Amino acid sequence: MNICITGALGHIGSKLIRNLSIDNLEKVYIVDNFLTQRYASLFDLPDGIDFTFYEIDVQSKIMKSIVEKSDVLVHLAAVTDAEKSFERADEVEKINRKALEHVADLCAEKGCSLLFPSSTSVYGTQEKVVDEDCSGRELKPQSPYADSKLFGERLLAELADKKGLKYVTLRIGTIFGYSIGMRFHTAVNKFVWQASTGRPITIWTTALHQKRPYCDLSDCVRSLNFFINKNCFDNQIYNIVTANFTVQHLVNVIKKYLPEINISFVDSPIMNQLSYEVSNKKSTELGLTYQGNLEAGIIDTMLKLRNVNTGIKMRTTT
Repeated sequence: MNICITGALGHIGSKLIRNLSIDNLEKVYIVDNFLTQRYASLFDLPDGIDFTFYEIDVQSKIMKSIVEKSDVLVHLAAVTDAEKSFERADEVEKINRKALEHVADLCAEKGCSLLFPSSTSVYGTQEKVVDEDCSGRELKPQSPYADSKLFGERLLAELADKKGLKYVTLRIGTIFGYSIGMRFHTAVNKFVWQASTGRPITIWTTALHQKRPYCDLSDCVRSLNFFINKNCFDNQIYNIVTANFTVQHLVNVIKKYLPEINISFVDSPIMNQLSYEVSNKKSTELGLTYQGNLEAGIIDTMLKLRNVNTGIKMRTTT
């Protein structure tokens, strides 16, 4: 099997290319344009895998030949910072919409299956628990980023009907956990970064007691391997969620190890009163297992940052 991974040097991709567990894997085509300059993501790739790296934009004409040689394309290339996506509308349009249209058309044309990571941020529900079968009125994206993901879901469904595209959409919860290509704009990772560097944890004014879905990076990577191995490109949507937590719970776990942290409440373009849980029942019934752990993920990231500010002492527990 040959696979192509776009945006392969980012937070998820840099973990995936180090933890590929795919039956009969022959070649892996790594595609990234170095927009975020995460060169270190290419350091020390595992032996025994035939990698080929392309420093190209996803809309490059070269993508056609790559897709022709691939059985599966994992499309991780995207603008992923939801809050800053308000300021980056042009990039969201180019990368999250136009680039997806380009690779999806190529996949449909060449018979390459497409794995599309969407986001649980497409939900905007007043229900306490939501799943993939929710009504359309419960899909209310709160940012240009989330809106682009819902656009992608609908685009792929349309291409499946018109051109026979085979795909699967994974609505992934907010990612937490370390990778060599990680960024710190998502809630858990941002809080750990702020606390570890002596900054106040900045929390949206309305968010402290809201419950939202989160996904351990290891569970995310496990899900990508799982759907590829199972050849589950059934044109359906699956939630990929380790657990649902309130922001207060996240803060409490961090305080357990960095008890001197302070909290600062801030306003954000993404301001709502929504609190909801996302069910992962559909994916678990398919056979996917979740092994991630919030506290372990926080500790791991803290340990990576333990010498950034030696004036901040990390408490150890037994």
